Amino acid sequence: MSEHPASAHRDVTDYELLFDCVHCGLCAEACPTYVATRSEMDSPRGRIYLMKALAEGRMDLDADAARHLDLCLGCRGCESACPSGVKYGRLIEAARVFVECEYRRAGFDRFRRAAVSVVFPYPARLRALLMPVRILDWLGLRKVVRTALPVAAREWLDLLPRHGTNSTEANWPAPGAIADDAPAVIVHHGCVAQVLAKSENANSERLLAAAGYRVVKIPSTKCCGALDLHAGNGERAREFARANVLAISKLKPDAIISAASGCSTAIAEYREILKDDTLAPEAEMLASKVKDLSSLLLERPLQFSARFDCVVTYHDACHLAHGLGVREAPRVLLRSVPGLKLVEMENSDLCCGSAGSYNLTEPKMARELARRKADSIAATGAQYVVLANPGCEFQIAAELRRRGSSIRVMHLADFFALAMTRGAKQNR
Repeated sequence: MSEHPASAHRDVTDYELLFDCVHCGLCAEACPTYVATRSEMDSPRGRIYLMKALAEGRMDLDADAARHLDLCLGCRGCESACPSGVKYGRLIEAARVFVECEYRRAGFDRFRRAAVSVVFPYPARLRALLMPVRILDWLGLRKVVRTALPVAAREWLDLLPRHGTNSTEANWPAPGAIADDAPAVIVHHGCVAQVLAKSENANSERLLAAAGYRVVKIPSTKCCGALDLHAGNGERAREFARANVLAISKLKPDAIISAASGCSTAIAEYREILKDDTLAPEAEMLASKVKDLSSLLLERPLQFSARFDCVVTYHDACHLAHGLGVREAPRVLLRSVPGLKLVEMENSDLCCGSAGSYNLTEPKMARELARRKADSIAATGAQYVVLANPGCEFQIAAELRRRGSSIRVMHLADFFALAMTRGAKQNR
């Protein structure tokens, strides 16, 4: 740590919330980075000590302090484990804004984070950036080119799904007449998901329509702001939040979902992000309407008449389990498929290392967590691992491909599309 005297920064985070932590340490084993490093400063309790020391001027924001804060995934596993209700997600997101304002990063790290910030929240830019990769896939040359790339570029490339591999679509039966007073649902298409996981959005909408919901489209979908919240760009996160609130509130939905659980959680947090904004009432209203696909489908159950004989394990996406508290509903849905055997994996709710753009900015730790997750999946003997977040899908699938595994990684909506298609074929 620096030898220069530190100065107090009460704006490091929401200072009063720091005192909710009683330092019991029950959060430690729920923290993926602590499990990996066994370092107290890489635990939620250790990071809260760090934030408090920075806020009170007992420590400088040097490279070591910034590193411990950067290494946090923001997965919120600690919030589920905490008996005191510490709002750790709010603490770390505010601390990251402080870090980005006050700390000068090394050149390559600065460039890498800037590249993610400039490209990923904007679908048109992301499509343009990925066009060379799509051409390689069309020509069948990705594997050849991959071997010539440096390790960092190779790992980024591995995270991109191959063209056409995530486009599962069923021959959905035409939905019956949907009543005018049926609940209206918006599927927020996200930014990255618009480009890399289009079938997840499409199949989510088809499932909802088949269940009798009125699917309402947003004319132009903006990034939800989750990437900026994770990266410490609070101002742009608020800009995206305002744009979404203005667009969605006009449509008066009964429920809002996203195929990306991180987006759903971000929208649910608009009440906090915009609490001092003129749009605070509308933000509060939208936040109260955030649901998830599985919960909505349990309210209006679909009947799967055909068997789909398979073994499946389920991965709890962090923000769905820890942010929205949804754990059992996806499992209930999976068990409703005739012939499906659900096998639980060890530590199903421990982060896989995706965490928004974390696997791009912290590849070493992300890869370690992906290995742990893949080990847990392989031990179940499952043919499919099902989840509710495209980032988790890309992260886990990349690690399984490196191992030469035949296990398929699928979003819940895509899996149900597959179950309908394969189930029908198995029963002919």
